[in-house]
Parts: sequence; structure tokens; C-alpha cells
Amino acid sequence: MNKERIGFIGLGNMGGRMTRRLVEAGIAVLGYDTVPERVKAAGAQVAATVADVMKFADVVMLSLPDSKVVEAVVEGEGGVLANCRAGQIVVDLSTAAASSTIRLAQRFTECGAQYVDAGISGGAAAAEKGALTLMVGGDASAVAALKWAFAPISAKVAHMGDSGAGHTTKLLNNFLNAVSLAASAEVMVAGKKAGLDLHLLLDVLNSSSGVNFATLNRFPKIVDGDYLEGGLTGKLMTKDVVLYVDRARELGVVSLNAAGPLASFGLGTALGYGDVISNRVVDAIGDVSGGVRLFDGKVCDQEKAEEKQA
Repeated sequence: MNKERIGFIGLGNMGGRMTRRLVEAGIAVLGYDTVPERVKAAGAQVAATVADVMKFADVVMLSLPDSKVVEAVVEGEGGVLANCRAGQIVVDLSTAAASSTIRLAQRFTECGAQYVDAGISGGAAAAEKGALTLMVGGDASAVAALKWAFAPISAKVAHMGDSGAGHTTKLLNNFLNAVSLAASAEVMVAGKKAGLDLHLLLDVLNSSSGVNFATLNRFPKIVDGDYLEGGLTGKLMTKDVVLYVDRARELGVVSLNAAGPLASFGLGTALGYGDVISNRVVDAIGDVSGGVRLFDGKVCDQEKAEEKQA
């Protein structure tokens, strides 16, 4: 296996960042995207077709919006399957339906290739640093052979089991992420309307049983006006929750807690926040709660005044 080459398909918000980390690690990357400028921006060589990518490397990574797009790229005319060869490993870094992943993996096995699903977590910030968490499903030997390829983009790699296990784990994680973000957004709006000091409220929550990723890592920034733009959008968060509900149904698990995040992020999309970072759900909840904003500009104004005095 050539350890100096990787093919990459889909260089969007996350794929572009991961590609740059690979390039900076000295790996030759040939990238394909419907917007070629994204490939150039990531520092990779630009491929004219998917077929070119498949010919270039033994390891090919996909970072695509959803299973529908993955299936089109993999199974479509001139796609990944049509051009794969025995011994190749295709790594799907997308957030995809596990049932689709399992079916595609069987098709690759029939071609003598391996299909590894690697759910990612950590968002744009972790992707920039090469510190993503990878939740991986697939053949153990194939996963072991990818250690060199995963090293530049991840801080933690967990092999969760057979095909589909990685994407299932990602959906479980993203569901909890959606629940905690939506619920914390509602709490913060309530705290604002109650006249509480939001920094103090967060300090209490983070020392109490209500602590979660959103209260620890998101809202300390949001209350000062920084929404951490560039991460998962509201529409994509909704997509992930729907995928979770579908997976829970397939597993025979009753999903009793999906209504909250579906309603919250659905509201965000209806109010125009669907294509921006999902953290803006707090503004959507604020809009229907009397036009509440957590950040009123006072901190920034004070900082500006101090800068002028200095």
C-alpha cells in the first residue's frame, strides 16, 4: 500500500480541513469536488473525475453531505465502485445511514475492496487542529492499515466493530449533541429573561448536574457574541437527528426524546437559521420568546472603550 497518497472526494466544510491536514503531513492528495476551487484551497491536486481519484491511490476518503449523495458518488456511472480495484480501502467520513453503509460495504467486498465507515466528531475547530475523534466500523485489518492515514486528522480513533458500527456510533453521539444544544439554548434564553448573569449561570451549570458539551464549550462563547461560525448547520443537525430516529427504529428502540431537537432546529430553519451554524438555534428560540439575544453588545462596547483609552 502506498502510504504517501490519498484520494479525497468531497472537500467541503470538513473535507477541506481534513485534506489540508493530510497535505501538511506530507501526504500527496488528489481531490475531487464539484467546486474545484475547494480542492485548490485545501492544497491538494485537482482531479477531473472520480475515476482519476480511484486510479491515484490505494486509500480513498469520502466526506459527503448524506447517504443519498454517498450512494450517488459510489454507485453512479463512473463512480467509486465502477473504478475500484482489489485491495483498495474506501473510507466514508460522512454522517450516513448505517443500513446504507452496510449494504455498500458488501458491494465493495464483492469487488475485493474494503469499505470503512468512520464517523467524525469535534467540528471545524478539531478538524483544523487534526484533533478529530473517529468512530470506525469495518474489517479490523483494514482499520489497522489506515493508522497512518488517520494520524494527521485525528486525536482518537475507536474501532467500534463491524461495518456500520462507526456510523451508528456517530448518530448516537450527534443525537445527544442535538438534545443538549437545543435544551441548553432554551435554558439560556430563560436565564436571560429572568435577569440572571449568564456567565455566572454557566459557571453554576458547569459545576452541577446540568453540565454538558454545550454549556462547557459553546455558550461561554455565545454569551459574548461568538457563535463559533463554521460548524454544523441547523439543517444538517436536523438531518442527523432524523438519521438517528431511523436507526433507532431499525434497532427496535423507541425514540422518546427526538421531538425536542427536531422542533428546535426545525424552528431555526423556518426562521432563516438553517444554513448557519446550529448554535444559532438559541436565536430562533429567542425570537419566539420576545426577541431575546444572549449578547447585548455591552461587553464588546466596553472593550472598545478600554482600547480607545489605552
